Amino acid sequence: MATGESGTGGHDSTALDEIDLAGELMIAASASRAERLAAEQIDEVLLRRDGERPSDTDG
Repeated sequence: MATGESGTGGHDSTALDEIDLAGELMIAASASRAERLAAEQIDEVLLRRDGERPSDTDG
């Protein structure tokens, strides 16, 4: 049986972060009326994860 390097019972924190990010992107995509998320919408999700607020003065 393999265990994670962090010694937390096999939980890989990077994998968990990626799963959380994928979930947040899916939520954003389901809330969007467009067929695909625009790059700006993806950036918004990423910035929100970093604790930053997207700028209201884009473009």
